[in-house]
Amino acid sequence: MKQLFYILIILFVIRFNPGAQTQFTLPDSTRRILFLGNSITYSGQYICYIEACLTIRHPSEKWVFINAGLPSETVSGLSEPHHAGGNFPRPDLHERLDRVLTQVDPDLIFACYGMNDGIYMNFDDTRFQKYREGIQWLHDQAIKSGALIVFLTPPIFDERKGESYARVLDIYSDWLLSCRDTKKWNVVDIHLPMKEYLAENRLSDSTFYLAKDGIHPNDQGHWIMAKQVLLFLGESHLKNADNANLAVSPFSHGERILELVVERQQLMKDAWLTSIGHQRPGMPNSLPLDRATSEADKIEKQIRTLIKHKD
Repeated sequence: MKQLFYILIILFVIRFNPGAQTQFTLPDSTRRILFLGNSITYSGQYICYIEACLTIRHPSEKWVFINAGLPSETVSGLSEPHHAGGNFPRPDLHERLDRVLTQVDPDLIFACYGMNDGIYMNFDDTRFQKYREGIQWLHDQAIKSGALIVFLTPPIFDERKGESYARVLDIYSDWLLSCRDTKKWNVVDIHLPMKEYLAENRLSDSTFYLAKDGIHPNDQGHWIMAKQVLLFLGESHLKNADNANLAVSPFSHGERILELVVERQQLMKDAWLTSIGHQRPGMPNSLPLDRATSEADKIEKQIRTLIKHKD
């Protein structure tokens, strides 16, 4: 009965939700912006798109965008039996969050969890409760640290890879959206825009996808995620931007700035993960954080030079 109840809620939301994002103004004191999540966040294209667009539009700001996403991670603390062929259980954010908050000292956190938290099984109220408890705990820890936190609804799981798990993420997304009203949280909906984009494009191309494996979005999927965050942050001029290159290309050196942002993020994310520490085997080797930061500073100078010297 509980599953039916939650599914009925989802159908109502998808039917009547207009899809508009609320808007959020970054406090003037914001400098360090942290992104937490699983492999989708670690992959990081959406973070690069957000950083590039904001850097180009607000060159006087000195925001630092820090990707601390960790592949396979959950906020629920759950792991399916024999995850990764039995080589290791899913890492749990509870194990490392204190270190993340201490080392990064963020002013603002964007958190995107849910994809792994149902552990790719049919809906189960106990697992759902663990997800809700984990999200509440993350919210409370962020606020305790002095940071503001914004949640992103889970990305979609392609129903062609499993209708049941797609519905699970519908339910998780709907609950998180409800927290806008019930808890007065800041929540950005990426789930419904991705769902609508996928359905619309499959009307003309039945082979269209946003995630080849059903889980990890391609560049277009990451742009949809980034765009919703940017609209949430008041960047309304991007409403009709269909992809990241179109978003940055109207600006002088925009595409080159995006390339440099990608280069810097790739360098720094592994350095941050290594410095913070984690329990996920198989992650790439990285430079020590101080050396990576020094290299990142050189890239930052290139970006600032391009911004200063407009065509």
